[in-house]
Amino acid sequence: MAHLNVNGKDREFNAEPDTPLLWVLREQLGLTGTKYGCGIAQCGACTVHIDGQPIRSCMRPVSTVFGIQKVVTIEGLAPAASHPLQKAWVELDVPQCGFCQSGMLMTAAALLKKKPSPTDDDIDDAMTNICRCGTYNRVRAAIHLAAKSGKA
Repeated sequence: MAHLNVNGKDREFNAEPDTPLLWVLREQLGLTGTKYGCGIAQCGACTVHIDGQPIRSCMRPVSTVFGIQKVVTIEGLAPAASHPLQKAWVELDVPQCGFCQSGMLMTAAALLKKKPSPTDDDIDDAMTNICRCGTYNRVRAAIHLAAKSGKA
């Protein structure tokens, strides 16, 4: 059995070394908030954090994530969806279909950790996730709202 630290807990799994991290998270560990979108690391629906850095988990072999590294999924971002970004997403009614939103939130959380008061250009540079519904303006507004709370 192999081990990962996911959302602050040591988790065991059994998968081939080249299995994408996404599939271990979803199928082995039951953390289905992280979504499969494109399978080629372009859309960002599969974004999780490894040691605080946003990564696209659909192309990351699980063998490249070491037990000492900390993986955080949308389920581990904050208890009871209490992260300022999650609150801003709800307040501004950001999601339309919602499919890309967990990846968007994880990317935005990494941005706010790095730049607590991002400009529009900072947001545009960081938010490379694809939203089929086109909610980009609401995403930007929610990031600014969360940043103003000072708690992100």
